[in-house]
Amino acid sequence: MRQVQLVTEAYENCRQVTQRASKTFYWGSIFLPPPKRAAIWAVYAFCRVVDDLVDEPADSTLRVGHLRGSHSPAKAIDGWRRALERLYCHGEVGDEPVLYAWRDMLEHYPVPLEPALDLLDGVMMDLTQKRYQTFDDLYLYCYRVAGTVGLLTTPIFGYQEEASLAHAVDLGIALQLTNILRDIGEDARRGRVYLPQDEMARFEYSEADLMEGVINDAFCQLVRFQIERANDYYRRAQPGIALLEADCRLAVRLSSTLYRGILDRILLNDFNVFTRRASVPLKTKLMTVSTHWFMQQYEVYMKGLHEA
Repeated sequence: MRQVQLVTEAYENCRQVTQRASKTFYWGSIFLPPPKRAAIWAVYAFCRVVDDLVDEPADSTLRVGHLRGSHSPAKAIDGWRRALERLYCHGEVGDEPVLYAWRDMLEHYPVPLEPALDLLDGVMMDLTQKRYQTFDDLYLYCYRVAGTVGLLTTPIFGYQEEASLAHAVDLGIALQLTNILRDIGEDARRGRVYLPQDEMARFEYSEADLMEGVINDAFCQLVRFQIERANDYYRRAQPGIALLEADCRLAVRLSSTLYRGILDRILLNDFNVFTRRASVPLKTKLMTVSTHWFMQQYEVYMKGLHEA
């Protein structure tokens, strides 16, 4: 009975982390079946708390458990690496709530270890690398911190074709590029520039202007270029949604559409990513849910006619 209580509390912890950290992701996740929803929250909570080791102060409310807040970020990340290896090899979890949830999750879904370790490598990059010369350099970072999330979550969603995994990585890249554009100002204040250096030079937008929050024609053209790249990854990811199990398609499609909407908000905010945070309004979220639900019902209906 105590074990059941610990698992329940662990999943609740993961749900709270997800809800606080990403309203857009949480909104999409509630349309998943309850068991898959809880597993997705566990994955997201892991991603959030390890990223938080680098981005947030030591007293962050997201830090609970012995792996967070008691060491330097590099040592804490290494602690997560060793903890994950012990979990996968021996089923050990210690007193970390996220790992309690993960151990239960692994009993139901074949979530692989390697992408989780790759994600830790990506988080570690934020400790040592503050600039990216080319998009190829940035792509490696995006794959590690976000493409891997697609590889962790797809086994939970369920899939039949290996192509699903490549599409899942594309969606992760799209989401991370969206994060980068939304957080340009916030990252600059932390001394980080994720916009590729060669592309900033091509559009003649200097780092000095970036640090001062200058919004000029060069900046608008640079951001438009980045938005189109992100949209291309969203387009490349879309075929993969149809390859997932039916009970997850609505949630994934909804999350993709809502996150893509952040790019539209950047345009509506006149490219001001320095003092305004681009977010999707509740009214838009409700309309998107309604639209996608009816689209899915129509697809089911047409499929039924075709098979009849």
